Amino acid sequence: MEQTNPTPENNPGSQQSQSSEAPKMATPVTHFDAKDIEDNKFVAALSYVSILVFIPLILKKDSKYAYEHAKQGLMIFIAGLIGSFVFWIPVIGWILGLALFIVDVIALVKCLQGEFWEVPGIGPLRNKFNL
Repeated sequence: MEQTNPTPENNPGSQQSQSSEAPKMATPVTHFDAKDIEDNKFVAALSYVSILVFIPLILKKDSKYAYEHAKQGLMIFIAGLIGSFVFWIPVIGWILGLALFIVDVIALVKCLQGEFWEVPGIGPLRNKFNL
């Protein structure tokens, strides 16, 4: 009697599936040149330090990496200005202020690592402004 070993290809009821597709990202991320990142990541990091956001906006318009970070940093800065009317409210305002601070720090660290992290809610707004 001949025995055959079932393989996933021969067994349609097999639960194994081999997917070669990479998971899709929720939001598109702009790709940057490695040299641009290395040359401009410290100036781009200024985008997340309050009023210093204007330094990369003015000085690094030729760097796509620094300019995208600067536009996003400007959106965070504006959110902070608008939020300053709410941040003084006990508990709710404090939580919102802390959340904005944490988002700012995460974006700063990602920038220094040579990555671009689009801030949920605030990041997509940067594409609506053409500075």
